[in-house]
Amino acid sequence: MKVVIAPDSFKESLSALQVAEAIEAGLREVFPDADIVKLPVADGGEGTVQAMIDATGGRRVELEATGPLGEAAQAFYGLATAPDGGAPLAVIEMAAASGLEMVPPGRRNPLTATSRGTGELILHALDAGVRRFVLGVGGSATNDGGAGMLQALGVRLLDDAGMELGPGGAPLARLARIDVAGLDPRVRDSVFDIACDVSNPLVGPNGASAIFGPQKGATPDMVAQLDACLAHYGQLIARDLGKDIAAMPGAGAGGGIAAAMVVFLGGRLRPGIEIIAEAVGLERAVRDADLVITGEGRIDGQSVSGKTPVGVARVAKRHGKPVIGIGGGLGVDAGAVHAHGIDAVFAAVCRPCTVEEALAQAHDNLRAAARNIAQALRLGGELARR
Repeated sequence: MKVVIAPDSFKESLSALQVAEAIEAGLREVFPDADIVKLPVADGGEGTVQAMIDATGGRRVELEATGPLGEAAQAFYGLATAPDGGAPLAVIEMAAASGLEMVPPGRRNPLTATSRGTGELILHALDAGVRRFVLGVGGSATNDGGAGMLQALGVRLLDDAGMELGPGGAPLARLARIDVAGLDPRVRDSVFDIACDVSNPLVGPNGASAIFGPQKGATPDMVAQLDACLAHYGQLIARDLGKDIAAMPGAGAGGGIAAAMVVFLGGRLRPGIEIIAEAVGLERAVRDADLVITGEGRIDGQSVSGKTPVGVARVAKRHGKPVIGIGGGLGVDAGAVHAHGIDAVFAAVCRPCTVEEALAQAHDNLRAAARNIAQALRLGGELARR
């Protein structure tokens, strides 16, 4: 029997690889000789770098970069091995250099927060010879439309006096000209896949500023100011580069950095789990599998909206494979996933406990749940033979 285990991480508890290892341990108590393939995956958010490193035997690259407040900060990205044996790819989480969690709550201010550090991670990877990138844009502290990232890569954003704009979303109000002559030429020879699971446009009532600005510290007045700044930015992009992206679905992701990645880097907006599944070779692994097991910290109705378990199930169902999902917990609407390819769902937590206890006992709970699933499969096989 071949089983592919392809879970996401259990946030604040276990990495995706640790989840896969716990599930494998439970399965082997019943099926010690099973052919088990562990493929930790992610949806493009937090944990994507680690999942890709673990799945491909890659490595983590640490460096100093410009943090969202403009101060030097420790950042990182991953160098992963392509499943087809091709050139390595860089896996970059925007949150690792320009993330909201890097900024104390009292200092959060998207008017001045910069995405320059994300551009510096890209530049470092380019210097290392990488020409294929996976970019996760969730968890950002910024609302600068990717301006800081572009400046790090050589784009000049100039005011009426020909002076370079300062950091943050607010200076975009003074943008008078975009000069791309200095854009690092290696960008044009590279492929950028942007993990984007939101459809928010750059501006407007559902845009980057209105929807994501408040969680980054924006007051209502700041939201209005930032939205006007991004609208002006979009107009200048249309004028100088001939690309109208203000209403493009997904352009508002990452404080508008998704728009910049599409326009200036030639990036492709794609569902995060789709990018990661492709990068780790999930489809190839499930073709001859008998069972696919996936999971995440909580399986509920939101899991159908670009989350890892349903993304894994879609790949498995292309090959007619049964899929089991294991969640740390299940929402009352977890049954929604059955219409999206997950045949059965199980909770790892098996008794009343506190959140702290559930996090601390996650490995043992997962192993026990996987063992119970394996035992049920064995019993089912015995009954079928009678």
